[in-house]
Amino acid sequence: MQWSLLRPVGLVPAVLVLTTIAAGAEGGKSAGPAESLLILQIVLLIVVGRGLGEIMQRIGQPSVIGELLAGILLGPSLLGWLWPEAQHAIFPKTPEQKAMIDGIAQFGILLLLLLTGMETDLKLVRKVGKAAIAISIAGIVVPFACGFLLGEFLPDALLPNPQQRLVASLFMGTALSISSVKIVAVVVREMNFMRRDVGQIIVATAVIDDTIGWIIIAVIFSLASHNTLDIGSVAKAVLGTLVFLAVSFTIGRRLVFQLIRWANDTLVSTAPVITVILLLMGTMALITHLIGVHTVLGAFVAGILVGESPILTRQIDERLRGLISSFFMPVFFGLAGLAADLSVLRDPNLLMLTGLLVVIASVGKFGGAFVGGTLGGLNTRESLALASGMNARGSTEVIIATIGLSIGVLSQNLFTMIVTMAIVTTMAMPPMLRAALARLPMNKEEKERLEREEFEKRGFVANLERPLLAVDESVNATFAAHVAGLIAGMRGLPITVLHVGKRATEQEGGRDGEESHEAVVKRAAETVSASSDSGTGNVDVVTRARRAELSEAIADEARKGFDLLIVGVDKVAATKDRFDRKIEDIAAKFEGPLAIVAAKGKHLKQPMPEGLNILVPISGSGVSKRGAEVAVALTQAGSGSLRVIYVATTRDKGAQRGASRGLSQETGILKDASDLAARYDVDITTTLRVNRAPEAAILREIDTTDADLVVMGVDRIQGKHLSFGGVADTVLRQSKVSVLLVSSGEARQTSTEKA
Repeated sequence: MQWSLLRPVGLVPAVLVLTTIAAGAEGGKSAGPAESLLILQIVLLIVVGRGLGEIMQRIGQPSVIGELLAGILLGPSLLGWLWPEAQHAIFPKTPEQKAMIDGIAQFGILLLLLLTGMETDLKLVRKVGKAAIAISIAGIVVPFACGFLLGEFLPDALLPNPQQRLVASLFMGTALSISSVKIVAVVVREMNFMRRDVGQIIVATAVIDDTIGWIIIAVIFSLASHNTLDIGSVAKAVLGTLVFLAVSFTIGRRLVFQLIRWANDTLVSTAPVITVILLLMGTMALITHLIGVHTVLGAFVAGILVGESPILTRQIDERLRGLISSFFMPVFFGLAGLAADLSVLRDPNLLMLTGLLVVIASVGKFGGAFVGGTLGGLNTRESLALASGMNARGSTEVIIATIGLSIGVLSQNLFTMIVTMAIVTTMAMPPMLRAALARLPMNKEEKERLEREEFEKRGFVANLERPLLAVDESVNATFAAHVAGLIAGMRGLPITVLHVGKRATEQEGGRDGEESHEAVVKRAAETVSASSDSGTGNVDVVTRARRAELSEAIADEARKGFDLLIVGVDKVAATKDRFDRKIEDIAAKFEGPLAIVAAKGKHLKQPMPEGLNILVPISGSGVSKRGAEVAVALTQAGSGSLRVIYVATTRDKGAQRGASRGLSQETGILKDASDLAARYDVDITTTLRVNRAPEAAILREIDTTDADLVVMGVDRIQGKHLSFGGVADTVLRQSKVSVLLVSSGEARQTSTEKA
């Protein structure tokens, strides 16, 4: 284990020697900026930063600490002290060479704030908003006052411009009051406390702290730019910031979603969504710059809006996180460490001031957060956990200190002191928070909520992001649109409606085809309206007409990241054991979960009913649970009833042996279904049928109850033709009421039937 921990560090000397030789050779060739030296600097920062970050993570510390330490080790604090020639050769202080890597680091700041914004959960902030706001205010006011007073008493020698002491004092207050959302969230998540009540309050408070902090930094930036307390410029910055935030979280939210959807669905180039996000980040950063505040606020808000987009959030996060974590973060934090010269702490006065800064920052933030937690209704243990978590400065502190150094508010020595404080408080936070959280008991209400959320995490419906609805001009299409609208309406999921009827060019004069498409659009709009009444009221519908062959059109749509395809066409079944050719063509080109709708009975006359009386057969299998989830979601979205019937998945009468044990198992499966319904406040009726073949039991239940829709979770069975097994096939053909088959994504090789 020890060798595995030290292995990354063992590469450092070799890389360092090679880098020094190459840097010296490059320096001898040219006095101007060198691209190869830039590459060498980046390689060294990544190797040392990621290596030390790995070690930090293994001992329970955030990786950002290792990246900061890498810069300190490679900077004047250690390498410059032990081997100054090498340090100057690798990181020369020529403005041209320094500007090259600084440009990468500055862009890295924007990307880091973009990622932080994407991790910000506004729903969480709203949920615990009142308590978090009260805690955040107290947690900012106390340390801000301490930092401001400290700035007022700092020696003139520590200030780059003693005439601007007010600006420096405001900056010190901000630096001491803000917390690092990233570090706090990482530790809370590692301890599985992210969804605990106190964990939500900690993260929400850190988010509010960050937001307020960036607004204060914007004001300070304006003050520093005008060299005086210009009320007009400050008012412009504050008003501009408020307007920017108001527009961003209203019009901007929808605009960002539409741009992401448009890029994903329209552009054929590589990673178009990432390109659009980077452009959004740059544009919003420039807007904040134009209104007189720092560009990081624009990047942070852009990240929040991207994270709020209801589609592709997981894919976007995964693609961006790797690049930012592996490249930009080591470079930025490494450069921040390079700028901190800890050798100045050999001065007893500076060392004492740094220790005083750490104490004031910790006591001020810990005390303010503890008082805020008490005033916000938390008990003593919860307040201690909150105060421990809020004391971490981490990456946010370093970013703020870097900004202060770049705009001339902080001196080099003061910058070093603040970075040291950030490292000390961040390293102290994880063990303190772990100890505080470990002592917190869980109340009954919180336990029930966590169990529900854990269930939803593994569920099917709760993880849907984007359904695709394929319909033609039939009555069944209208009923399928109604079903899709109910599912999407509960969570405000965006729906794409694809018209899979005949193309306009395939009908007389092309006009009938266009009219049919318009009819589909109208029905989809009506469905969205109905869903909005019972759901979130925020369902976005996009419609498309088929312009190519059916299989090609489905394949084109499947590449856009849909996680459920709902099919509603005129003819579902063909021969005795085959689906219609259109259904088979659609299913062949879509590998994800599939829902096939077959309207029957009264739904042929009333395809948009006021309520659904649903029957769902279950057997304890994974696919039957998926069917039960969909049935519960449909019942919750509209009015009606839900009946659950347990059916055996085998006709082997020998399976009835051990009746008491079997009955216990079957009762347990029905209880699981009841618990599922109870989680969503849905009333159900349960029935046990073990002495009949599954299809016979289902058809019998249809005949003897008022059910008008059967929802079945089925397996897609591998073969030449689309098949869900004999039970599903029999029910689909012989049922007198509508049927909804919800299949798994991948085809099974076995032909075992499941209800």
